[in-house]
Amino acid sequence: MTLPFRDINVQTASDSYIFSSPSSPNAPALTIDRPTGDIRLSDASLLSGKRVSRVTSIAGILGIIQLRLDKYIIVITKAQPVGRLRGHQIYKVVSTDILPLRERQVHDPDEDRFLALLKGFIKPGPMYFSYSLDLTNSFQRQAQHDADSPLWKRADDRFFWNRFIQSDLIEFRNRGGRGQPAPQPNIDPYILPVIFGMLEIHPTNFKGTPLTLALITRRSRHRAGTRYFTRGLDDEGHAANYNETEQILVLNDTSSGLGGSAGGASAGWQKTGEGKEMQIMSYVQTRGSVPAYWAEVNTLKYTPKIQIRAIEAAYPAAKKHFDEQISIYGDNYLVNLVNQKGREQRVKEAYEQVVEMLISRPQQHTQADQRTDEKFHTIETDASSSRSHFDRLHYIYFDYHAETKGMQMHRAQLLIDRMRDALVAQQYFRAVDMPGSRIDGRLEVRSLQTSVVRTNCMDCLDRTNVVQSMLARWTLDRMFIDLGLLARGSRFQDEDPAFELMFRNMWADNADVVSTSYSGTGAMKTDVTRTGKRTRAGAMQDGKVAVMRFCLNNFMDGPRQDAFDLFLGVYQPSAGGIGSSNLIFADRRPVLIQAVPYIAAFGLFLVLMGMYSPRLPDAAVWPMRLFILFWTVVTAWSVWFILSNGMLYVNWPKLNPRPWATEGYHETISRVRKDKILGPLVARHERGLSVARYINAEEGKKRIE
Repeated sequence: MTLPFRDINVQTASDSYIFSSPSSPNAPALTIDRPTGDIRLSDASLLSGKRVSRVTSIAGILGIIQLRLDKYIIVITKAQPVGRLRGHQIYKVVSTDILPLRERQVHDPDEDRFLALLKGFIKPGPMYFSYSLDLTNSFQRQAQHDADSPLWKRADDRFFWNRFIQSDLIEFRNRGGRGQPAPQPNIDPYILPVIFGMLEIHPTNFKGTPLTLALITRRSRHRAGTRYFTRGLDDEGHAANYNETEQILVLNDTSSGLGGSAGGASAGWQKTGEGKEMQIMSYVQTRGSVPAYWAEVNTLKYTPKIQIRAIEAAYPAAKKHFDEQISIYGDNYLVNLVNQKGREQRVKEAYEQVVEMLISRPQQHTQADQRTDEKFHTIETDASSSRSHFDRLHYIYFDYHAETKGMQMHRAQLLIDRMRDALVAQQYFRAVDMPGSRIDGRLEVRSLQTSVVRTNCMDCLDRTNVVQSMLARWTLDRMFIDLGLLARGSRFQDEDPAFELMFRNMWADNADVVSTSYSGTGAMKTDVTRTGKRTRAGAMQDGKVAVMRFCLNNFMDGPRQDAFDLFLGVYQPSAGGIGSSNLIFADRRPVLIQAVPYIAAFGLFLVLMGMYSPRLPDAAVWPMRLFILFWTVVTAWSVWFILSNGMLYVNWPKLNPRPWATEGYHETISRVRKDKILGPLVARHERGLSVARYINAEEGKKRIE
């Protein structure tokens, strides 16, 4: 099989960038012409005498992206090893560089903002890759794929995070280019898939037995984005905040694969173990937004207004979503943790209506207790009848907040007890690699995971994290029992405190990473994951996180969503000439609307200054009191106006405007124009959100891979 190059040199010339591997001198060099971006493969020996201005070493090519004025090559300049998994070295992207194709860059407001968005998005990551292991696929899917095909061809399209910006290289690979019209398989070593998410590898031991415990969370590149700007499904059936989490246990991991040269399989996989078979066990779970058309509309209120479109409209998208889920994972156990009362009730009911429409002959069962009248609510098909494709869906509602109220987090175990029979039947993936056999790294499969648990709450973050860690714990206990490391009925948390602590922290780290990428903050309820119980300190920390989320989701997430859309190809800038900027990112609200927050801040400053400034002994009191009273009224009115017209002050995405944001903006600005004080001062011919502030909605392009 062809593996990506581990070492690539980049030669910068005035007319091209030349990429070549020093360890593979006979491999063709990749040449990208400047400024056209034409791609071709050349004989590396013929380019040795070419005059270049700079030579740098990189870890890989992340991709190529077209912005408004120029194309840019994004390269990985530094990668940090994070550990070995089954002998394959895994790396985290630490730093990148963006190489312009124009030799002389032209500064343009929109182009500079696009570049700033990309740099700000790529820098924190977290992105991971391997030169020899397919991180986009679970071990079970890897065992079913052709190991002889190039690494990028084996990648799961959902988790191939840089798939869009690799499009130019993949297009050249499949169709060739100018002067090279046929497919070009020799470019395969330059195409490097990365994943976005969380990855931890812990070589450790359990009760004296050496083993490796790893956790990988892969975030889908489809419908990716931020918390309040990306909810539910899109028309293609992709769910917001969709993640696949795989917990991996490896015994006798004595392999030492260096991985990643462009040579054959042996370069990426070498065995040094003697006598013992390597055993690999993995357990996969998924999470994703409630599969319906719904949104939460920010208005600067702590709890945004929920909008849900007709379930009939969402049915085709939900059908596509679960068709894919069943095809990949088998039976789906849909664990829904949203509240059954209050504002979340409508979301819960929408989910249940979707399931009822998909399942033939649905049978509903409700179980109550002293805490809630709907402790469990299940929807499944009649087991006695023949089953259709979508009858492999099993809906399980659990009233998480009612059952764990009063810091009784241990009661979440009731859900695991309720699902015990399904979890036993589900099994987990198990395979072995016998010493001296299958030097290409293929596994002998002993058992397969036959279903998956898909968990969600409103954000698919905090409640979901707790339940997923409990499911992982239950399955790991089962693995240890099957391996003979635990007696039946025992739990690893009682047998090895050090291992228990490592397990808890690993899952808490996973919660924080998944939450940060979606909401901008770490997860709530991580005290439960790290310590096993709800604490007052944890509750106070959750309050701090809630305030931070409110501020970030209302005032910072617009640019973050724009960065997601730009990197993943949801928005593609139209090519433009120098000086033809549309000022896509300009704030075109009426000046007075923009000024209100500054008036509030200035008024507060004057009030504080008036209250705490020293006065002369014989100074009159009433003038200062009137001064303070006047500016207090101005400040209070400004704050009231901002909170009453929150739609005007949310930092909305500008590249891919949300329809409900456009509608809400127009409704709010119309209401402001009717205001007796401010209305006459607001320009009546201000171009609205959908026309001027989001002029790019017309010239931009949406693309779904």
